Amino acid sequence: MGFWRKLTDFITGEPDPFDCEGEDCGPGHRVDDADFAIALIGLGAKMAKADGVVTRNEIAAFQQVFRAPPDGAEVLTRVFNLAKETTLGFDGYARRLARRFRQHPAVLEDVLDGLFHIAKADGAVTEDELIYLQTVAEIFGFTAREFRRMRMSHGLVDSSDPYVILDVNPDADDEELKRAYRRMAARNHPDALMARGVPAELQRLAVDKMAAINAAYAAVRDERAAESR
Repeated sequence: MGFWRKLTDFITGEPDPFDCEGEDCGPGHRVDDADFAIALIGLGAKMAKADGVVTRNEIAAFQQVFRAPPDGAEVLTRVFNLAKETTLGFDGYARRLARRFRQHPAVLEDVLDGLFHIAKADGAVTEDELIYLQTVAEIFGFTAREFRRMRMSHGLVDSSDPYVILDVNPDADDEELKRAYRRMAARNHPDALMARGVPAELQRLAVDKMAAINAAYAAVRDERAAESR
């Protein structure tokens, strides 16, 4: 069954494309089909509604995150318009994705990056939008420190903490620090996002993320080297 056919089935009440019959459907299973699309449509539309008004900038940002082929634009618009009427039900979308990708946090972070992109479209992220984002992050299983790291990567925190960016405790030894750096670099490298089928707008964000990760690792290593001297 084709990608856009699955979307059509979803909005007409046919079998739920999230139904994996108990499988842990991770990347490579159906990330590039209706699962990822519906996550962005449902959560993205409700993200746009989180501050009470869906603006043209938010719609444009959504379209950047998820660019439909010509024969799928009508279906995409229909699902988006249905979902943007209210934020009610956003947690259901989030829980479905959390169950589906619980072993693949990089995919869940890709979804959150898409939501951040929409939230920032008007030039400022409101308190209601931050609450929406934080709630989705919690449902996805991310910790408060991980959510703070995401906020940093989107320029929503005044100062950057290299340990937060690397997702490691300040008392970690050098080997643990190196493992944390490699883990974060592997997850956020632009090539990895491309392999996961992430939209171009978020691939560009990956370049900034990698620069921040490299800078954070260099800063910690320089600090520790200075202390040892």
